[in-house]
Amino acid sequence: MDWISNLVSTLLEWVQQLGYIGIMLGLMIEIIPSEIVLAYGGYLVHSGDINFLDSKLLSFIVAVLFGVIGGVIAQLFIYWLGRYGGRPVLEKYGKYIFIKKKHIDVSEAWFLKYGPGVIFTARFIPVARHAISIPAGMAKMPLGKFTLLTTLAIIPWSVLFIYLGMLLGENWQHIDEKAGPYVTPILIGALALLIIYILIKMFGGKKKGEA
Repeated sequence: MDWISNLVSTLLEWVQQLGYIGIMLGLMIEIIPSEIVLAYGGYLVHSGDINFLDSKLLSFIVAVLFGVIGGVIAQLFIYWLGRYGGRPVLEKYGKYIFIKKKHIDVSEAWFLKYGPGVIFTARFIPVARHAISIPAGMAKMPLGKFTLLTTLAIIPWSVLFIYLGMLLGENWQHIDEKAGPYVTPILIGALALLIIYILIKMFGGKKKGEA
């Protein structure tokens, strides 16, 4: 698997050379996990390799901004694939963007059962994080609503991993260990929100039926 390590190293060198634009593009093409790109972006802020007006705070904010833009564009691309390509195209070509058939099945079932509200909460759940954009596109969910919910979910994710990358500095490669204590509560919180949302949908639907 040396070629994978070489690919990751090459892409991260590319991110370093392009700075903020590299963070955005790294998230847009998403060949490597977003957590790695964001953490590496945090390291670049820490090391001063990317610097906005000689301020660490402003550099952090700008890195988050470009991270959010890149993350949202990546999801919009998947949304458009779902909207205009449909399931056949995604099942055939999804593997090139690391989306498997089981991801499509799970996300589509969630979306059809619980509606567009899962666009936010599913962003924090590994299996459905990226694939949830597919049924949103297939169902022709309003683009503005999709973009808003996606952005609201990507902002805290970008803030967390860029911040942790800054804290780790030269040890940014250990992001998985460092992020664990933070990601677990986020995942639990997302699942709790999802359960609350599902309960509201269930009882709301019953009340409408009774009326």
